[in-house]
Amino acid sequence: MDRSALADFLRRRRETLQPQDVGLPAGARRRAPGLRREEVAALAAMSADYYTRLEQQRGPQPSEQMLTSLARALRLTGDERDYLFQMAGHNPPVSVTAATHVAPALLRVLDRLDDTPALILSNLGETLVQNRMADALFGDKSGYTGLARSEIHRWFTVPSERLRYPEDDRDRQSRAQVANLRAAYGSMGPLSRAGELVRALQKASTEFAELWDLHEVAKRFEDHKTLIHPELGPIELDCQALFTEDQSQTLLVLTAPPRTEGYEKLQLLAVLGQEHFGTPRRNR
Repeated sequence: MDRSALADFLRRRRETLQPQDVGLPAGARRRAPGLRREEVAALAAMSADYYTRLEQQRGPQPSEQMLTSLARALRLTGDERDYLFQMAGHNPPVSVTAATHVAPALLRVLDRLDDTPALILSNLGETLVQNRMADALFGDKSGYTGLARSEIHRWFTVPSERLRYPEDDRDRQSRAQVANLRAAYGSMGPLSRAGELVRALQKASTEFAELWDLHEVAKRFEDHKTLIHPELGPIELDCQALFTEDQSQTLLVLTAPPRTEGYEKLQLLAVLGQEHFGTPRRNR
């Protein structure tokens, strides 16, 4: 671990960022350039004291999970993320881990979307980051581990996952989930995480196995759908997607036309937030 290089890199990256770069209000005039230490700490879901000690070359060696959070908070590129890991005494993430490093370009767009649900997904349906409106609409997805991080896996193994869709739309959603996974499987190969997910679902779900044999392939995100919220009931929404160049990540934005019932329910959701529904808000 190169404490001096790590501290200098963190400080310089922090100083190059402005609040608006990470979705924070500019606030009052600042005496020093860039973000404050406590702002970076909040974005990375760590204590301000812990982050300060890293910049002062006094902190313990950060874990890989902590470094991943810092890379996201500081909007690092892939090369910058690898350097951060190396200075902290860790090997750079292998491709399996690196696939979950959120693309900075998508994060910059997400940071500017505060009034409508938006989230960034991997090509395996893993929620990598979501804004507060998506938290309120879908619930916090950050606690899942292993294969359960994939909404495709949960769709076929956790019955309650389907409750957010009307019953008459669930068959269509099942086919769409499998078709999306087939597209990821085609690009990643049978020995990848996509292949592992396919093999696990073939054993766990007869429905999945039958749909997989149809060989349907599609990356379908743009859609008009109805979601069932536990408090607000059905909400009609339009879904639009923005993909990274390599198609490995997607920014999904859900909106409703003005003066519609769906639009009014989104406004109500923004006012009530998660606190009303008993789910603690988390930092991104």
